[in-house]
Amino acid sequence: MRTRLIPPILAVLCAALPAGAQTALNWEQVKARFAGANPTLQAGQLNISESKTLEITAFLKPNPNVTVSLDQFDPFSGNPYRPLGSVLPYVAFDYLHERQHKRELRLESAQKATGIAESQQQDLERTMIFTLRSAFVQTLQAKQLLVQAQANLDYYNKELGIFRSRFQSGGIARVDLDRELLQKVQYESDYQTALINARTAKITLRLMLNEQTPVDKFDVTGPFEFTDRVLALEEFHAIAEAARPDLKAAVQAIEKAHTDHQLAVANGSVDPTFGVDFARNPPIPLYMGFSVNIPLRIFDRNQGEKARTSIDIAHAERLKDAAAAQVFSDVDSAYFTLVSSANLLKPYEGADGYLATATRVRDTMAFSYQRGAAALVDYLDAQRDYRATVVAYINLVAAYMTAAGQLNLAVGREVVL
Repeated sequence: MRTRLIPPILAVLCAALPAGAQTALNWEQVKARFAGANPTLQAGQLNISESKTLEITAFLKPNPNVTVSLDQFDPFSGNPYRPLGSVLPYVAFDYLHERQHKRELRLESAQKATGIAESQQQDLERTMIFTLRSAFVQTLQAKQLLVQAQANLDYYNKELGIFRSRFQSGGIARVDLDRELLQKVQYESDYQTALINARTAKITLRLMLNEQTPVDKFDVTGPFEFTDRVLALEEFHAIAEAARPDLKAAVQAIEKAHTDHQLAVANGSVDPTFGVDFARNPPIPLYMGFSVNIPLRIFDRNQGEKARTSIDIAHAERLKDAAAAQVFSDVDSAYFTLVSSANLLKPYEGADGYLATATRVRDTMAFSYQRGAAALVDYLDAQRDYRATVVAYINLVAAYMTAAGQLNLAVGREVVL
């Protein structure tokens, strides 16, 4: 069911908004600009880039070592002109060989850390998109209230013209016309308040987009309506389990904890250092040798890291359980808020709904009062009831759209538009 605001708003909207505005942005365009210009999201992308550079560091091989020495250098020998005559040169190369796939495990751990960073960035986008959506809905709401305030003022001015004609012809007393004129203050106040609120909402949304367009030339557009098409709660639960990035990050944290434990076990193993050396020892002009350096890990077998990473696995699993419980709680809360908003809106729709009824009462009382068949107080009450009903409807539609955004936030992607 689509919104049927009374009176129609298109003509009034053209008159109410400032001239010279640029093409209004729809929701998809607002999201695209937000993703490309918001500094917080850009900073989050840099965090991912930084994490990827750690993958390079994690996969680097150990550097080989070279040792150069000159032995038996004797500048104080009996022959000062040949201080290097008995020098024995020595050159050695050695390289640490990492066993049990330490290097591969370091890379895997760094890659999983990058995956967690990406999921956290998606979760940041999820929460910020909800804030953006709320600001977008508030802007549409403010525009609707402005349009309605303008329409109410125009309608009342039209009625005042009729009452002035009746006063001049002696159909109503001066006091009745004065009371009508005083009532116009409320409509003018509503319009000015709505105008300020519309500009304020645009300023807030423009700030989130990091937009420099003047507020008078910045505008958004989109459906402002109530659509009662809500899936079953169990379907939202299933979607949330697959789509929530914070839950995905919690699962990835468990996987990374397992990899870190494997790395801690591998780091407790022995890594030999292989060496080769070349030297001169007269009368041997050149010889070479080989060596293997094997550390004896008697005391330090990386016991602390093994225990810590084992505990970290259990810690990550508990956090994952907490995240899953929070996901279901968020979905349940947002779902019932949306259903409640829908239930409040349904009585306003249809030929016998509150909107149509308020319009009929207003028009009927205006017709009766103009012909002397109704009291002025009844006519003014009907005007106030109509205004309050339409404003309440607009606010309820905004609350419904905000609740839909809350459910999208809880689910992890846009499922209710």
